[in-house]
Amino acid sequence: MKIDILRIGQRLVRDDRVTTHVALVARAFGASKIFMNEVNPEIKDTLNRVNKSWGSNFQIEFIEDWRSLLKSKRKDFKIVHLTMYGENINDAEDKLRKEDKILIVVGAEKVPRDVYDRADYNIAIGNQPHSEISALAVLLDRMQNGKQFNAKYDNARLQIIPTKKGKQVIEKNDWLNREPDVG
Repeated sequence: MKIDILRIGQRLVRDDRVTTHVALVARAFGASKIFMNEVNPEIKDTLNRVNKSWGSNFQIEFIEDWRSLLKSKRKDFKIVHLTMYGENINDAEDKLRKEDKILIVVGAEKVPRDVYDRADYNIAIGNQPHSEISALAVLLDRMQNGKQFNAKYDNARLQIIPTKKGKQVIEKNDWLNREPDVG
């Protein structure tokens, strides 16, 4: 499944961190790309540094007009609008898993009515106010059944070795010299 994200809007100053976290979740949870207005070019630099260290080919593309993007994506992608007013994820997740290409729309400020009308799916993670960051994470996880967490990136410079206690991170150069674990 190919998944792209469209971030619509941003409340100035307050949302720089939120938008960065939307992009980080999109990357870590298996999306390929995020489209957004160029509100803070540092967001792209941050994601490029994360890709360089931890791997991935996740992309950020700054756009001028999200309506044009939605129109162009409708040809090949199903549009999924993430909103607390939508159909509950529990009722829609099976349908979403059958789609090949999805564009998930994540709003910041009040989302214009035409997004609701253009979406193939208006999906809610619970019908209560909540963070768009957490809602995106839940949606991406439900759509992929956790498979996204098995991704390995050949272009990673760093890799976390899961441990019950403490932290263990190895650098790519160390991978070549590392003794194989013998169980």
